Amino acid sequence: MSNIEVPKTRTGDDLDEVAGVEFADPYRWLEEDTDEVNAWQDAQGEAATRYVRDWPHFDRLRELVGRYDWGDDNERFGSVPLFAAGQWFRIEPVPGAMHSRAVVAGEPYGTGRVVFDPASENAERPPFLSWISPSPDGRVLAVGGCLDGSERNRIRLVATATGELLPEPPAEFLKDNWTGGAKWLPDSSGFFYTATDDDPVSATHRVLLHLRRGAPSTVEVETPWLPGGDYRAVVASADGRHAVAVQGLFDPIPVAVAELADPAALGWRPFVTDASLNLPGYLLGDEWIAVSDIDAPRGRVVAIGLDSADPSDPGSWRTMVPESDNVVRAVRPVGEFVYVHEFVDTYAGLRIVDRNGRPCGNVPLPGKGALGERPFTLMNLLDPVPEEQLVFAFSTLTSSWGTFRHRPGAALVETVREPEVTMENCVVEDGWATSADGARVPYHLVRRRDVLLNEPRPALLWGYGGFGAPWLPQFPGSLAAFVDSGGTLVHTHLRGGTELGREWWEGGRLQAKENGYADLYAIAENLIATGVTTRDLLAVTGVSNGGLLCGVAATQRPGLFRAVVPRVPLLDLIGACRDGYDRWVIDAEFAHVDDPAEVRRLAGFSPYHLVDDDTAYPAVFIEAGDTDPRCPPWHARKFAARLQAAGGNESPVLLHIWRNSGHGFANDRKTLLSQETEWLAFVEKTLGMVPPG
Repeated sequence: MSNIEVPKTRTGDDLDEVAGVEFADPYRWLEEDTDEVNAWQDAQGEAATRYVRDWPHFDRLRELVGRYDWGDDNERFGSVPLFAAGQWFRIEPVPGAMHSRAVVAGEPYGTGRVVFDPASENAERPPFLSWISPSPDGRVLAVGGCLDGSERNRIRLVATATGELLPEPPAEFLKDNWTGGAKWLPDSSGFFYTATDDDPVSATHRVLLHLRRGAPSTVEVETPWLPGGDYRAVVASADGRHAVAVQGLFDPIPVAVAELADPAALGWRPFVTDASLNLPGYLLGDEWIAVSDIDAPRGRVVAIGLDSADPSDPGSWRTMVPESDNVVRAVRPVGEFVYVHEFVDTYAGLRIVDRNGRPCGNVPLPGKGALGERPFTLMNLLDPVPEEQLVFAFSTLTSSWGTFRHRPGAALVETVREPEVTMENCVVEDGWATSADGARVPYHLVRRRDVLLNEPRPALLWGYGGFGAPWLPQFPGSLAAFVDSGGTLVHTHLRGGTELGREWWEGGRLQAKENGYADLYAIAENLIATGVTTRDLLAVTGVSNGGLLCGVAATQRPGLFRAVVPRVPLLDLIGACRDGYDRWVIDAEFAHVDDPAEVRRLAGFSPYHLVDDDTAYPAVFIEAGDTDPRCPPWHARKFAARLQAAGGNESPVLLHIWRNSGHGFANDRKTLLSQETEWLAFVEKTLGMVPPG
């Protein structure tokens, strides 16, 4: 395989069975948490670390990664400070440390006072600060702390004036920060939150109300939820008159509404009850203002009255903003106005309408790039609604997140905080490839201006293509080090996302799932055909569903890539069908596995099942976290063992599963810096690159 020694791996005679279809599962034993598995896993990680750290340029690459990905605005999705009672609350890194703390100030990034420092709980290994949520009166700050990288966090309540922890916070675990942490009542008397059960891989979501007036108490919210285990949340409306129950991570709908006169005795009534709809939005006055793709694949903005006889009937909705060539992504109310976030050829646009839908101008964004948002639609609906101004994050493919402010009626955007990191002397070029079925697939090239495309260069494809999550043209973080090293970064927009509207998602999910993989291959082949790169200089990486994308690419088209790096991946799609969170993921995006034909189709792009003993595979570096509840580490273990056993393989297949590390949303800065440097070193070493300096 290579001159690197990896542990020998025994096989078993286990079988996996889904809907009556059986599959050999020789590495089932690697799913267990045993001494044998842990010893094997640690030995694999040590071999991977030796391989990349023997490269003489490792330390220089680490410096580059630190420069591009670990400044003060180190953020994956671009967040902004939160405003409450004349104060701004933010999460900021601790100087000289690898954790962050909560700060309050009079301006978004003004000199502030520390409200909560996780190091006060454990100086050697501070909890990860997953989220913050100030009460509307500014007196209490709710924070979420994660201890092990898994994203599971518990709520702490902090007195803003003193920094003291308040007694009797909620006891339950939150699965993650995807439902916004604490969603406060308008009078600051308590908050809604979404809890999970004790099983880390559970798909259970319970909404509770924690009240702080008098003796603290917690009650479960008895809402008429729709069937299924999808994400759930409850928020108060902007005017404080109603509570709205929202269900669905990818296609959220307002399933029920209640008067907020007495939060302890909410009288819920069903609102939108058709689970096939997609209506992300906000309750403004007596109307739900939302984005809809019904009869509008690129999206339109609609208003649904609370007094509607049938809110689930699209014929009863009022169209505020009709469909156009632009893709409507989201709405954000500000006072009497609605800001409409759009995609224009994958780049962000922002326009303003009043509540009747009358145009009120466009916001002049600072370049071609992305507005700060989180990947899945529900995650963007749960922050407090601003009254007078929109404060937003913005990034480009060559500049990190900056913070900007716009007030309705203003001609210009105010810069609140400049981007901290910029890739100097770089260019961005837009391209299109033609996929196997004729679909035109967009991508962007990022390169140094002096790296001319007059000869093939190392190239790294970077993509996701799933769950309706748009792959935003934002700053690439650590991948900027690859560009600085003379490579060409290829930011892809594969079917399965929503950059080009609902049809782009539907064209790459369920029975059409393999279209997204075909899109990746089409971009790769286009780059080779146009002389940008060659097969020997081409690599691909991705995270989560993007990690699966890499596993599929390595096994379906092994001759197309020189290096493949699946990160926190899902790789055994048959094993994922068994139960819990992974089963929910499979049903949502990949296949309905009660049908044997669907199970066989699923196996056709399950990387673990596609490995062939006589095939030569590219160099592969697999990275995962041992506390990851979304893509458990056994996926990476089993795939690595299977690839390492392939007789025709001479390229290195390395595996590093990191301790106290999860899916990446709650890892400390030190761990992330090491992870990013290792996999990038593997790519640059394989492609024969040398970092500058």
